[in-house]
Amino acid sequence: QVQLVESGGGLVQAGGSLRLSCAASGRTFRGYSMGWFRQAPGKESEFVAATGWSGVSTYYADSVKGRFTISRDNAKSTVYLQMNSLKPDDTAVYLCASRYGGPAITADGYTYWGQGTQVTVSS
Repeated sequence: QVQLVESGGGLVQAGGSLRLSCAASGRTFRGYSMGWFRQAPGKESEFVAATGWSGVSTYYADSVKGRFTISRDNAKSTVYLQMNSLKPDDTAVYLCASRYGGPAITADGYTYWGQGTQVTVSS
């Protein structure tokens, strides 16, 4: 079993930045790919970013490419999402997820999920 705990959400003005963290525990972090998803009220869950075990391979949704950066610190069993140039459309609950093996860009590809952290971007 893997437990994931997100942090770093909050209220920010458009154009601002936030860095989300997702700390994993319970099992070795080794070999697990990590992903970030978001869900806005009334909308379906949306893939945001993903990275493999080494952190070398990264994948982004077109809507965040060039603004968001996913990274990981395996020594700390933590994955990060640096979000820059935030827009009101980025407002959502952000959830991290993990799976053993290569990264996936669909939610059903992930086994473990955190509870989420709220990000609100004001105009």
